[in-house]
Parts: sequence; structure tokens; C-alpha cells
Amino acid sequence: MNTALLYRLLDADPADGPAELLHRARARHHLPHLVLSALVRDGVRMGEPARAELRRARERSAHYAALAAGLARATGVRAIRGLPLAGYYPSGLLRPLDGLDLVAADEAALWQAVVRLVTDHPVEHIDVSLLGDRPHHTAVTVHWPAEDPLVDPWYRVHLTTAALPGDGSAVPVRPYLVADEHVECLIALAESRLRGPAQPPGPVTLLDVAGLTHQPFEPAETAAVLAAYRLAPEAAALLDHAAGHLPLGTLAAVRAALAPELAPEHRRRTEAATTPGFPARRGTLLRRTVIRHTWDEARLLSPAPDTVLLLTPVADYLLTPAPANPPTRTAALRVLHHWDTLC
Repeated sequence: MNTALLYRLLDADPADGPAELLHRARARHHLPHLVLSALVRDGVRMGEPARAELRRARERSAHYAALAAGLARATGVRAIRGLPLAGYYPSGLLRPLDGLDLVAADEAALWQAVVRLVTDHPVEHIDVSLLGDRPHHTAVTVHWPAEDPLVDPWYRVHLTTAALPGDGSAVPVRPYLVADEHVECLIALAESRLRGPAQPPGPVTLLDVAGLTHQPFEPAETAAVLAAYRLAPEAAALLDHAAGHLPLGTLAAVRAALAPELAPEHRRRTEAATTPGFPARRGTLLRRTVIRHTWDEARLLSPAPDTVLLLTPVADYLLTPAPANPPTRTAALRVLHHWDTLC
């Protein structure tokens, strides 16, 4: 994992120099920070604006790490995906972190962590979704401005009670993620290929794979774990694509071990496709509230058959399949005001 690989992944000609590499990186989310850190390692000359941008990015990454450690001690939530993957990058090379992903053992731990974030940071947006049905899982994302909100990405912390959300249909929610850390990272990369259009993995995903290529994977066991998490096809496709850009190292044997797991998973998904899934229900913010410190979980109110309100320890929402229109929002707020008078 080095600057030469970055030139290849960004389709830049090394003869055009580092300025062209950085220019191409700016078209990709957070990639400039990775490129700047690589250029610093190579001793490339740069001015104070570039150094300041990289310094803020490093401070952002360090803040995410400190947040994850503090919340783990206080509430038991733990980091998955981006932050653990950053630990497999070479020293000095900054993995882009567009946010901090945390998984909580239960809803009480999730809201404890959210309350701490809202209390300790200037949180401006709190997004909430419910996944699945009876029992449902909760996902919350909080956002607050960076030091320079016009130049730098806002801080984003995503918390969920479901480690792997699935695709809403053939691949179900899998709430628990239990494996060695490097195996969990591979599982998370495969899961990220599950949703959205089938596009080739981007440069960061390929660099994540590169960071795992020297880890002590046990091929048969890793393939069995990926199959148990219903991710054998995504893992195989990801490794096949990565093999066209970099040596797979220990992951080559994992890819070979995945081969017999593909057909059974495709058959299972075909059969599961006949069963209706449970799409995520997203909350439309109605109001922020004074923090309800005594609440361990959110509450659902159904004042009408087509109206579901979600009351949380930090804000209240209208759960709708589509953005709510003004009359619906007004009616929902009236229900909340009436509910206030009863409490």
C-alpha cells in the first residue's frame, strides 16, 4: 500500500506529478486526506494550507478514536468498519473516515451513547431509522460541524443495534458480529457491497483489502464465517475485483475456499425473495427535546392507523415511508402536544 498504488487506483499518470494525483483525489469523498498523508510520507513539498488540511484530518481521526474508546468504556458500544480498518493501514497513512460506526448490544446502550454525544458536542442533526419488525433494530446518526464546516466534512457518528443491516429482503438483519477483528473487517467490507447499485469497489475499499492481505486468515474457517453471515457472493466478488489491482496475499486462499459456498447462498436468496421484507422506516424530525435521562429506549405511539410517532430520549419523529407533507406534520405535532399534557 503506497503512492504508486494510489496513482493506479485513481488512474493518474505518475509523470503528471503529485498535484495531479491530489486533484483527482478531490473528486472523491475524503480521498485528499489519504493522498496528502501519502505525499508527506514520500517527502513531497507542500505549503501550509495543505499541511493544515492534513493536520485537521488527523485530528478528526484521533477524535473519532477517542470518542470510540470513551463510549466503549461508558456504554459498551464498539467500533466496527472504518475505525478498525484504519488500524491495518501502514504507519503514517491516513485512512479516510467519513464517520464513526458503532454497534450497541441493546437499545439502552445505544441511547446512552447518543445522549453522551448530544451532551458533549454541538450536534445539529439526529437521524433515526428502525430496521426490521418485531423485534425492530434502531439506527441513529448524529452530525455536528467540523472546525471549518465549509472545507472539512462534518463529524458523523452512526450507532446501531444491528451490526449488519442486510438488504431489506433476501439478506436479513444480523445483529451480532463476532469474529477475530481482521475477519470482522472483511465481513464489513463484504456487507458494504450488499446495498445500492452494483458498481466496482472504490479506491478506499481496495486499499482496505490491501491492508488485510497479510493478516492470518484461516481460509476454510473464514469462508464458513462469511457464508454464515450470508456474504459469500459479496466477498468473492470483492476479492475478484481486488485481485485485478493488487496481490491478495492470504486472502487468495480465502477466495478459493469461498467457491463451494456461492451456489448455496444464491439458492437461499432465490427462495427468500418470495418472502416480503421489512424496509427501513425513517424518522422525519418533529422536534428536539430536553434530554429524557430516565428513558432507556424509544417509545412508539400510533394515534391513527397511518400515523406512527417515535419518541426518543433526544427528539421526536414521525415514521413515514416517504417525506411527510405539512398537514401530516401539523397533525403529528398536535398529538405530541396532547401527549405532553398527559405526562
